[in-house]
Order: sequence, then structure tokens, then C-alpha cells
Amino acid sequence: MCGITGWVSFHQDPRTQAPVIEAMTATLTPRGPDAGGVWLGRRAAIGHRRLAVLDIAGGVQPMTDRPDAPTTVLSYSGEIYNHHELRAQLKGLGHEFRTRSDTEVVLRGYAEWGEEVAGHLDGMFAFAVWDERVQRLLLVRDRLGVKPLFWAEVDGGLAFASEPKALFAHPEIRPRVDADGLREAYSLLFTTGPTVWSGVREVEPGGLLLLDRDGSRERRYWRLEADAHPDGRDATVTRVHHLVSAAARAQLEADVPLCSLLSGGIDSTVLTALLADELRLREGPGARIRSYAVDYSDQAASFTGDVLRTGHDTPYATEAGAFIGTDHSTVVLDPRALLDPEHRKAVVVARDSPIGVGDMDTSLYLLFGEIRKHSTVALSGEAADEVFGGYPWFHSPKALAAPTFPWLLVTGDEAAMPLNPELDLRIGEFREDTYRTALAAVPHLDGETPTEHRQRELQHLSLTRWLRQLLHRKDRLSMAQGLEVRVPYCDHRLVEYAFTTPWALKNCDGREKSLLRAAATGLAPDSVLHRPKNHYPATHHPDYNRGLQNLARDALADDTVRSLADETRLKPCLDTPPGQLEWGRRLRLERVVDLALWLDHHQPELAL
Repeated sequence: MCGITGWVSFHQDPRTQAPVIEAMTATLTPRGPDAGGVWLGRRAAIGHRRLAVLDIAGGVQPMTDRPDAPTTVLSYSGEIYNHHELRAQLKGLGHEFRTRSDTEVVLRGYAEWGEEVAGHLDGMFAFAVWDERVQRLLLVRDRLGVKPLFWAEVDGGLAFASEPKALFAHPEIRPRVDADGLREAYSLLFTTGPTVWSGVREVEPGGLLLLDRDGSRERRYWRLEADAHPDGRDATVTRVHHLVSAAARAQLEADVPLCSLLSGGIDSTVLTALLADELRLREGPGARIRSYAVDYSDQAASFTGDVLRTGHDTPYATEAGAFIGTDHSTVVLDPRALLDPEHRKAVVVARDSPIGVGDMDTSLYLLFGEIRKHSTVALSGEAADEVFGGYPWFHSPKALAAPTFPWLLVTGDEAAMPLNPELDLRIGEFREDTYRTALAAVPHLDGETPTEHRQRELQHLSLTRWLRQLLHRKDRLSMAQGLEVRVPYCDHRLVEYAFTTPWALKNCDGREKSLLRAAATGLAPDSVLHRPKNHYPATHHPDYNRGLQNLARDALADDTVRSLADETRLKPCLDTPPGQLEWGRRLRLERVVDLALWLDHHQPELAL
């Protein structure tokens, strides 16, 4: 896992601007703490920061097809899980390899297939290829958007990077925010393409971008399709078990210490069990995988449920670890440590965005920091809810009937900091227009029942929008600590199969994630198998709430923050006794604090 950056200009010679690509690359050092390098050509400058995971000695980047007079240059981030199979295929086609890295497989794959290489790759990835022969840049992003890839126009071409901060190190790209950016950020619709930053865009998941002298053009090489489902219940359960197992096995490879995130829910427990079984097959019956959970020092005594959380995770995680046989650890955080301005600032800097989830982001960042002391790679159960229908909105008559994005029924405006009405952002209209556009992109089968039709819409919205912000969060906060997080439930073959599966099978036992539960027999203790959905934990300590209110008051002392926030609607959040500050109001305060930190660090030009 790494950070990539660079730019191409047909009006300038980047060789005269080496300090620029060096500065852009340096901003990504947390993503790649092990090594860094740049390549300069007459029309392109390519940078790379490396987190060494496979072929520690051989996978140095930027990688060229030959040491002298290269014709192609690659800067790549991610993991290709079928690189062994592709290497054998490419060798059969006459390609020779200098390393055993998956990076070189991408490079040689481009030499053989050109831009079509994207369709051959299984994994999570974002990469740039500069082709000297035809003077063309290719940018590619993985199918689900696990790895980020941003770009912006420059004179005579464009710049690209794993994170916007690297773009802002280019002298032609400044951090600027307009009304469109605020709408994108605070509408909570998670569109891929536009960003909070004016002029900065994302390459679409499953998409690629080509740039040459004729300009740039984008296309999708992958998207979800609504194909007929061929299997009955038993065959579907068997197929799901096979696909999840295959994804877990493929993602266990690493030349560095590896672990699992084990929350005590069914998603992470099933994944950890499969990883542990595979590790024992490879290394012997005594092999044990490390597993980690997070908790707060106050949770055992003061846990209270809310709209997102039904129970305390730690006992379930401990039981699951013992059942599977892992070396399990619980990272216990002091809730008051989550108020540390340096920790909060580090999170906002990592995100390059004012939109996060406050203490849950800070605790995840600290958890990853503790894990990184022992492991370089972690595997996570992210995306199982989107794939198997685990969220409450899949099972709510209200959500099924509502003409809007289903998560807004849970979060609504409470999850967004109230903005100053004088800005006149018309977020309601924007949500309605965006919802219509999103529904128009959903594929359907002829003859679907109304229930199947609506459930396919909810699953498509969840996979193509809600999941994206979760993947962004996990990528940014883990890579800020130099930790690679892999997400086997994002395997595109599993996602495709589940998307074609009728809702009647996904809900065959009348509960969320029926298929995963059926496929998980024997992999998890009964208490975990039958446990209701529980979201990432948050602290409930009154001292945290009190400290958050104080931070929000300090934030609102800033003139720019006050010009953006609606103080009238925030006042009840500030005046609520700390012990009674419920989730929605607390999250509004989190947004204000993050906004102030974001403005202070990035110093954006506001063009509102």
C-alpha cells in the first residue's frame, strides 16, 4: 500500500520543476513511510511513497519497464490478489520479470493489454501509467473504490494523487471551496466525482481516465449488473461460503506481520475464522492470527444504546477470539484522550475534509496507531452490510417507502452540522436531484416484483454511495498510521453474485444478513451468529461530552466558522447537560469542531 502522485503537461517540461514533484510526493509520506522516489520526463513527473508489503527489496517505485530509456513508468498503490496467476499468464506470453512484486505484474500487464489491464486485475488498487511511446497518461481505480485517486487540471494537462493534499503542493492548484463543494460535503450523499474542493475530482470506482494531447476522457470498465440469479437457497449459501473463503485466502499474503480487526460482530468474526483456518493450513496447527478490537475505559459501566448501537462489543469480541483461537487484544482508549487537539487535527489532516464522525474517527485513528506497532497489514469486515443487506434500512417499511437516500432516515440533518441559512445552499433540492440521478443508474431485471425492485435500489445505493465514504474513512485513517487495511467483502466477484441474489434469499430467515449467517455455520459462536447489527462503538462518558461542548464553543469564537455555521440551531447542543447529550446533537458539535480544524489547517479560499 502506498501513495501515488504526479502530473503531465504538454505545455511545460516537468524536468525543470523537480522540487514540485518532490513536494507533492513528500505530502504522502505517512502513506508510504518505507521509501520514496520520483521520475521526471519531458512531459511527465511521477512520484511514489511506499509502504513495503510484498517483495520488500524488489518493489521499488516509480517502476519502469527497463532501466535505460524506459517507455512506460508506473506509480501504483494497492494489492493485486491474483498476481501469481497473471504472472504465469504473462510469462507464457513472453514477458520477463525482474522482481516478484505485484507492481511489476501491473506494469507488464499494461505492456500486454494496455488500458484493458484493469479488467484483468483482482484487488484494491489505484495507479498511473505514463506511456512515453504515445505520450499518454492512464489513471485506473479499483472496482469498488477501495483505494482513492484524485485529479485536477493544470496548464496543458492534469495532476493526480492519492490525496488532495498532494495536489495542493502543485503551484497551480490551490485549496478552494465554493457553494457546490459545501453542498457535496454536507448533503451526505457521498457522490464520487466532485469533491469538497473546487476543481478537484475523483476517478470513479471501476473507472479509468486517459490523457493525451487531444485532452482527457473517462470511462467505466466495470459496473454492477442485474443478471438473473441461477441458484436456489442451498446452492447460494454454498457459493457465498466459497466466495468469502476465497477472498479471505487470497488476501492473506504478505511479507510483513498481518492481523485481523475483530469487533465481535458476524462480519469480522466470520472473516477472522476463515483467516485463522487458512493460516493453520499454511503454517501448522499451532499458528494463530493476531486480532484486535477497540473499547473505551467507561464502556463496561456506562454503555447506553442509541440509534446505531445495541450492545457493548468487547465481550462478544473476546468470546469470538477464544472460539476461533486468535491472539486477541483489546485496545482500551480513555474517552478524554479523544479530545486531544493534536489527535483530532491529525484526523482532519488525514481526511482533507471537514466531514467525519468525530470521536469515532479519532478512536479509529488511535486504534490503527496501536495496531501498527505490531502489524503492517490488517483485514477488516467492511462492506458485509452493503453486500448482504445488514443495515436497518433494508428491513424498514419506512425506508422502503421513502423517496430519498435511506441513510438520511437514520442520520438526517442531525448528522450534518447546521449551516448558516444565509448561504442559501438549497441542500434539500440538491438531495432530490441527486436521488433521481442515483436511481436512474440502478440496473433492473424485467419482471421484478415491487419488493425486489426497491431492494435492488437500496443495495445499489448502499454499494455505490454509502460504502464509498466508509472506504474513504478506513483508507485515510489507516494510511495516516502507515497501516494497510484489506477488505475481502469488497471482492468484486462476491459483490456481483450477491447483487444478483433475490431479496427473498438474502432475507431467507427473516433477519439481516441471512446468507452470511447461513454460510457461517461453525465459524462463530452462537452468541455472535445471532447478535443484532451493531455499529462502530462511541464513548458515552459525560466528560467527553463536556469537553466536546467546550471545543465547539471555542470553534464558534472564530469569525469564519460563525459565517458558515447556524449558531441558533447549535445553541441547544451546547446547552444540553453533558450526561443527556444524545447522539444527533453530539454529532453536530463534532462537525463544528472538525470544521474549525479543517479551516485552520488548509486555509482554503472560500468562494461562496
